[in-house]
Amino acid sequence: MTAQTPPTPPFRDPHLPFAKRIDDLLARLTLDEKVAFLHQYAPAVERLGVAAFRTGQEALHGVAWMGQATVFPQAVGLGATWNEDLVRRVGDAVSKEVRAMRARDDRVGLNVWAPTVNLLRHPLWGRNEEGYSEDPKLTSAIATAYTRGLRGDHPTYWRTAPVLKHWLAHNNETGRDISSSSVRPRVLHEYDLRAFRDTVEAGAVAGVMPAYNLVNGRPNHVSPYLREHLRTWTDEDLLVCSDAGAPSNLVDSEHYFDTHEEATAASLLSGVDSFTDHGTDGSTIVARVQGALDQGLLTEADVDAAVRRQLSVRFRLGEFDPAHDSHADTKDFDTPAHRALAQEAAEQAVVLLKNDDDLLPLAHDTRLAVVGLLADECKLDWYSGTLIHRSTPLEGLYEQFGAERVEFAEGVDRVRLRTSQGTFLHVPLADVPDEVRGAEGALDPALLAGRTDLPPLTTDDTGTELALVDWGEGVLTLRAPDGRYLSVAEDGYVRASADQPGGWVVQETFRLEPHENGHLLLHIGTGRRVSVAADGVKVAEEGAEVFELVVNERGEDAVTRVAQAADVVLVVAGNDPHINGRETEDRTTLHLPAHQQRLLRAARAANPKTALALVSAYPYTVDPAELPAILWTAHGGQAAGTALARVLAGDVSPAGRLPQTWYAADTDLPDLLDYDVIGGRQTYLYFEGTSLFPFGHGLSYASFSYDDLAARVELDAVHVQFTVTNTGDVTADEVAQLYTRAADPSVPRPRRELVAHRRVTLAPGERAELDFRLPLSAFEFWDVARGGHRLEPGAYDLLVGASSEDIRLRTTVTLTGEPAAPRPLLQQGLNAADFDEQSGGEIVDRAKAAGDAVTPIQGGTAELTYRHCDFGAGVTEVTVEVAGEGVVELSLDGGPALAQLALPAPTSGPYDYTTLGAGIVAEGVHDVHLKLRGPLRLAHVGFSG
Repeated sequence: MTAQTPPTPPFRDPHLPFAKRIDDLLARLTLDEKVAFLHQYAPAVERLGVAAFRTGQEALHGVAWMGQATVFPQAVGLGATWNEDLVRRVGDAVSKEVRAMRARDDRVGLNVWAPTVNLLRHPLWGRNEEGYSEDPKLTSAIATAYTRGLRGDHPTYWRTAPVLKHWLAHNNETGRDISSSSVRPRVLHEYDLRAFRDTVEAGAVAGVMPAYNLVNGRPNHVSPYLREHLRTWTDEDLLVCSDAGAPSNLVDSEHYFDTHEEATAASLLSGVDSFTDHGTDGSTIVARVQGALDQGLLTEADVDAAVRRQLSVRFRLGEFDPAHDSHADTKDFDTPAHRALAQEAAEQAVVLLKNDDDLLPLAHDTRLAVVGLLADECKLDWYSGTLIHRSTPLEGLYEQFGAERVEFAEGVDRVRLRTSQGTFLHVPLADVPDEVRGAEGALDPALLAGRTDLPPLTTDDTGTELALVDWGEGVLTLRAPDGRYLSVAEDGYVRASADQPGGWVVQETFRLEPHENGHLLLHIGTGRRVSVAADGVKVAEEGAEVFELVVNERGEDAVTRVAQAADVVLVVAGNDPHINGRETEDRTTLHLPAHQQRLLRAARAANPKTALALVSAYPYTVDPAELPAILWTAHGGQAAGTALARVLAGDVSPAGRLPQTWYAADTDLPDLLDYDVIGGRQTYLYFEGTSLFPFGHGLSYASFSYDDLAARVELDAVHVQFTVTNTGDVTADEVAQLYTRAADPSVPRPRRELVAHRRVTLAPGERAELDFRLPLSAFEFWDVARGGHRLEPGAYDLLVGASSEDIRLRTTVTLTGEPAAPRPLLQQGLNAADFDEQSGGEIVDRAKAAGDAVTPIQGGTAELTYRHCDFGAGVTEVTVEVAGEGVVELSLDGGPALAQLALPAPTSGPYDYTTLGAGIVAEGVHDVHLKLRGPLRLAHVGFSG
């Protein structure tokens, strides 16, 4: 007899719907196999022919951490383009490179953790470079474009599966795993949720990653918002991947749960489907899930729900249908098209902030002095891939103007370090193979990173002149003449062995500490000081050397020398993305580091025709009064220098626009942990001061006129039209921006709010007719009295212009909405967090699973106001649900206290609520004022007649 071929299992049948196939595969898996799938590194199931699968592949602006790849501008730079089509094409290129790289290295994952849609609420956030904008509308527009590119355009199979980071209200690195963002309902729904919601609803998102922080006292990894909001926005099975180490934080640093079994169960029940913890070793997570099952904290059905969502993503990625997956054979990697796109993106990201007397563009016969710490750098950040190609501003300007017309001075201090014995630190020549040397025999520093076989520093009578780069806050790097940075390896020796500062813990940063008649040299990465021993220079707990800093040349002197002989000076300043502002480290100030300020002053004193090009991951505050021209660009990836040079030379007219407000001073900023953008008057939406440069700002080498604004109200939308004309003499892009403002709102509303924009290319004299359809939902706000969005009837201004402050046209439309109604106190009382205004309080978790309460900050006093509360024909009693200890005082309309409700004794815990009551007499509509004193939590206020 001929052996029969076993029938194809349904999960392998490409003609069946994914849901049926997932059901079939899920039924074939054992409980142990399903539990093992919950770790980031899901093992193979060989008996079913199911391969191993890893969630997570960083791809924020190119494929990261997997070696060479095309490097596009940082995310904030992509946000500055205001160009969805461009960003979609960048996402498309990145996803093709993911596929091409996976074909030769199966460590490359198809579940990409990108983009970051956290709003750039506070410019001192260390990860500012990772977001797109402070505005939810612009953020969601750019994020949607990127995810569509990452997803690909096949109707069934996804090229990659994008996961949005980081859910939710995450905008600080200081105490990021223990700090709580107090987010009132209006801010939650009008601001923080919007960027996620609009992007998810667009249909190209595979999931989200919860953030490390807590929101309203509850860790994001057990957030009820995952099920209450996120999973209601789409019919797709969204995959929720934990952030690295965050599952353990629930017990270890946050102390939110007593045991890891409780924490793991709570995360899974809240909606976390994949646990990124303990690196590649899944045994700890497996043991915790199994323990939760054994204790009855979880059921197999709970595990099935998470595994089902994982499998949904894997099926959409074509894993089980290789013959039908059109993306499987993608070979596009470092193509000419990708290189051109990287340059186009970098060019479109450049923002011209100021250009007095048309200093820019530079004439081609300009004698140019190029100075500054970023002038000959092409910096990468933590989420960059390895460069295949690179360009620096200096290299780009050499190409544009000719090396003979460009003079360069980096502006670093040239120093030697003398020991207490009278010798100097010496960098020995590196005895390295030919493959790490270039054509001229010069060392290639990029091939030296991490080497421990290079000789450590020694001392001798003459020493080595080092470039001392001061990055501010007392943090400095030291560089050998051949470009190698001093670094410390695990063995503690100091070597010239790094091409750039970098790594999770940067080993290339030092600090000079005054000591006696000299300085100690602290290595920041290890916290140890540099010592000199017989076998070489090292860091150690004891025996720190006292160095004398001998300055051979000050950076300002070199800058002055080249600036005096130039027609125009270009100062290229900014940040190193691994220093003083990065993941794990917030900035402390908006100001440029003092060293760079000195270089800028020296250049300006030597030559009034000084332009400043800021290359940075975040905004700075600078005094623009004496600078005729200022530009900004984020770190622009592999084509950064070429792009900036082409803009300076006039080959490209700049059209980037600021994606966030540039404030004039640190005093304009709220506290880093103040997430109440409404009450704190934050971002361009509410800020009432004078910004250095406003949201949406950016100049051009052309000029544009706006005309013919028309608006009509339709059944479910407002239709807006206007024209833009290039009135200049060069072809250029303009970014037309449309804002709205409630003319007479009943609650605080944005000063103006972006509702649409479009980037258009126009030749001289060319005119474009722009047409926008705004759904009426764009005019709604979150009404805390009703617990939902509401369109308030009345007049709304439509503002058209070139930035949030450069308004060229305006008109008004009248919308018919739903009038406000007083809060029906007898029917629903007051949820404590649904206040209209507050001071001194913060929102915390009412219980670990769900709900909000309000507590005074650090047990002090909080005042809460609830407007237009209807007591009806009269009430005779008020009740409060409270926990902790303290007093709740109630008054109406700012009058005397009507009731004081005091806890007679502290409750047994923060979630042990009790109900207190008191008699009152009130009728009609009033504003309710509550004063909370002491470390109590108020959850709800009830009234009865």
